[in-house]
Amino acid sequence: MLPGSILQQLSVAHRASSSPSGSHSQLPDPALSQSQQRPLNFGVYFKNTLVALCHALEDAILQADYQPLVIAAFQRGKWYLEEAERYADLAERSQQVVIMASPDAGFAEHPTSQKPNVALVQLDAADSVAQEWHLIILSPDYTAMVLCQELSEADYGAAGFPKADLERKFYGLWTFEPGLVLETAELAVEHVGRYDKALAQRLQAQVQQITQQIQSGERLCGAPTSDHLGEIVSLIVDYLQQREDEPAAYPVVAHLEGNLLSNELQAFLRVAQLLDQADLSNPMAAAEVASLSEAMGQLLDLPAWQLHRLRLAGLLHRMAFLRSQEPLLNAGRSVQTHAEQPNLAPACPLMPGIQVLRRMQRLRAIATILAHQSEWWDGSGQPASLTGDEIPVESRILALVEVFQQQLAQLRHTALTPEAALSAALEHCSAQAGNRWDPKLIEVLKLLVNALQQGVDLPVTLPKIAAGLWLLDEQSDLAAAVELAERQS
Repeated sequence: MLPGSILQQLSVAHRASSSPSGSHSQLPDPALSQSQQRPLNFGVYFKNTLVALCHALEDAILQADYQPLVIAAFQRGKWYLEEAERYADLAERSQQVVIMASPDAGFAEHPTSQKPNVALVQLDAADSVAQEWHLIILSPDYTAMVLCQELSEADYGAAGFPKADLERKFYGLWTFEPGLVLETAELAVEHVGRYDKALAQRLQAQVQQITQQIQSGERLCGAPTSDHLGEIVSLIVDYLQQREDEPAAYPVVAHLEGNLLSNELQAFLRVAQLLDQADLSNPMAAAEVASLSEAMGQLLDLPAWQLHRLRLAGLLHRMAFLRSQEPLLNAGRSVQTHAEQPNLAPACPLMPGIQVLRRMQRLRAIATILAHQSEWWDGSGQPASLTGDEIPVESRILALVEVFQQQLAQLRHTALTPEAALSAALEHCSAQAGNRWDPKLIEVLKLLVNALQQGVDLPVTLPKIAAGLWLLDEQSDLAAAVELAERQS
């Protein structure tokens, strides 16, 4: 990372401090400490991926009245000029737009640059930020950012700079996380102050005002919904898929396709991360449910592809509980259950969070697992009133583990020892064996609890979101398709 760059400053701040005192962000505890302690997941992104990501994140501004502060770094003015018309539209829906770039001919003369709420910061050629690609969007209802810098010639190695512009590589991260976006915005404002102190002062006042509104807890940043996050994720997936399907004029080789696909998955993982952060009483739910579910699957001797799918479902399990801001269109309708009409295919009401997941072809099997995690062993559950082994085994495991983990999270705030908390959580689940839970899975859970009480270590780690492609496996998809065909035959 280039010394003095915003990316490098953010990285150093997260390495150097594990407490709120080392952070620029003004979010209060415990949300701040979560942001500060969360490891930064850096990855390598091709230019075509970053263009798609930025356009999707920008379009979210055009489709809603967020009135954000937007800070962008374009490296050189010529890249800004390619997007200047688009930024004219963004300025109409924004409180303030700041463009940082090394100036080129026409950079300051373009009509967009003359708008009263558009400010240009002409970077010195030696400024490390002139090698960075930033998009920082900050509002009480929507925060997002892309923060990258281009690889140097040495980083490319013997192959040298790529011949195709779309294959240029950038190192960094992107996120929706409010605390991290606030922290980065403050670093960017400080950098602006080196060139224009008056502008920096105005920007700092705007950042402080937005921070106070986020802290109120009444804005969308603190209450994720399917209408809000689902629409943004859908935009990201659509843009990335469009890039993957580009005409032959823009040849997209295998590694570019993989980078696009990985970022589709990252969009969902980042929403799941945001849902965890919104629940300050249980901020590690996704990682713990994923680890416990995978351990249960191992005790059941499930094949590797099923364990793989179970872990991903665990990481995304809270997506199923995303609710719409508006009542569902079919909320008052009667749904025929599988038990009432056994000859019909199960009919499931539309669930906003599940529908969001179905936007990505490779996540449809995960969406099915999550859709049926509210089924009961005795057939009295929803959405299809499936009974016993009709319920997918991953759904049965995930539902049981989710309730078990929730109980443990609640018991951590009591005087119980860890061993006693495990026993109490197990007892809570065991009481519903045979009606809500598969009795066989309760026995497996007892084995797992006993192992944990005996000191067996179950690693619980946050996923490295920037390396999300490993979670998508063609062999897993093929095996899942075969399993589904066998069930239907």
